[in-house]
Amino acid sequence: MKLFIKKPIAQLMAASAESEKTLKRTLGVGSLIALGIGAIIGAGIFVRTAAAAGEHAGPAVTISFLIAAAGCALAGLCYAEFASMIPIAGSAYTYSYATMGEFIAWIIGWDLVLEYALGAATVSIGWSQYFNEFLHTFFNVHIPFIWSHSPLEVSNTTTGMYAAELGQHGYVNLPAIFILLMLTLLLIRGTAESAVVNNVIVVIKVAIVLMIIGFGWHFINPALHTPYMIPADAGTIKVSAGTVDYGDTFNHGWLGVLRGASVVFFAFIGFDAVSTAAQEAKNPQRDMPKGILISLAICTGLYILFSHVLTGLVSYKEFLIQGKEASVSYAIKAAMPGYGWLASFVTVSILAGFSSVILVMLMGQTRVFYTMSVDGLIPKVFSQLHPKHRTPYKSQWLFFVFVSLFAGFIPDKYVGDMVSIGTLFAFVLVCLGIFILRRTDPNLVRPFKTPWYMVVCPLGAAICLCMIASEGWENWARLIVWLLIGFIIYFTYSIKRSHVRKGVVEPANDPINPKYVE
Repeated sequence: MKLFIKKPIAQLMAASAESEKTLKRTLGVGSLIALGIGAIIGAGIFVRTAAAAGEHAGPAVTISFLIAAAGCALAGLCYAEFASMIPIAGSAYTYSYATMGEFIAWIIGWDLVLEYALGAATVSIGWSQYFNEFLHTFFNVHIPFIWSHSPLEVSNTTTGMYAAELGQHGYVNLPAIFILLMLTLLLIRGTAESAVVNNVIVVIKVAIVLMIIGFGWHFINPALHTPYMIPADAGTIKVSAGTVDYGDTFNHGWLGVLRGASVVFFAFIGFDAVSTAAQEAKNPQRDMPKGILISLAICTGLYILFSHVLTGLVSYKEFLIQGKEASVSYAIKAAMPGYGWLASFVTVSILAGFSSVILVMLMGQTRVFYTMSVDGLIPKVFSQLHPKHRTPYKSQWLFFVFVSLFAGFIPDKYVGDMVSIGTLFAFVLVCLGIFILRRTDPNLVRPFKTPWYMVVCPLGAAICLCMIASEGWENWARLIVWLLIGFIIYFTYSIKRSHVRKGVVEPANDPINPKYVE
């Protein structure tokens, strides 16, 4: 049994040829950059920034963003080389298959469910909260706490729309499930149509971020940035899902900043989602590196400025009590008199922005499973394309159900933390993959080359491993359980049906009925 059998790169390149039974190439460099920005700017900047600052890093969340960005930049260079060299849907899964073998590829493909599917769940939970904020602002109504929160949450706010529902448990997050349904229908309709919608949303979303930075800068209270890191004696805060104790090791000081980096790392996962669209790019060798690196650079700059402004408007502790998922709107209303209109505008625009993130995450997840299905590692239902739109419509429906279970019944804190650790694990393997491939196959044609790979690859993997190390034991336990489930599936199903082991000749020409070498 060869656990580390590799998929030949020549076979991967042959699979990238477009046909009537493969994904359609419709995306240019502009659409790819917009796709990256659309995925990156969303829950990370509007929800996870406040969560990281409130629980772990305080105003020093800006440093957390720098640490996370450094890891992402190094991993992004590796992604860019892979995406230009192997322009196939599947992202890190496909790259691992070519460099480290099938077993590692399976691990990373299974792990990417944590990144994309649960990423979509996390953002849809944030969308739900802002949707309620929208209803409250414009119509003075809201969806009751029990129908817009998970059963694991209890209302603890004494002001705002939920003040009268203090102490109530949630039942199910219905708005989160609703937005997942709407975007699933759009993705089934087609990739080009989805990209047009995403492009419009990206323009609106970036404009809002720039307005908050520009207008909010004049209201920064320097006293709120002192001390810059949370002190060990900052006390405890009661939150809806438990208690935050700032005396804990990873809730103050430099270790808190490092833990904050692993939390806000969720904000960067969009750049690698661009690589899942490689098989739908018009000129992937030229455009994929640009799409990945440019979108990452733009968003990193915006994140650092935005987090500096946000933590200068209100105390980081307030994010855990009054602001919560809608912390941006809360901060504007509380600290920027005369700018209530901006808070209202932000609420509407954030709804659209969150939608684009969910859109890209759902698309990325189905494209990874599309490729795994074409390889025979999971059932062929995940690679069956719509006869008219050429999208993996059955896969979209299956993941709608899966993601809805998390979005409807689990708090965003737990789901978001699982996303971060899963993504970091994927990045470590991508960095190692480039290092291995440079040593084992140095003569491959590489339209884009990772500079100083002897330093970039190990350093990128090391930074990501440091952020993984800062995750709590609960997240490690969830990751281990998830991987164990994946191992069971691989050894009982996938290894017996692997197309590479059976010698598939043309898997891309007919993903439903591939031909085998006898």
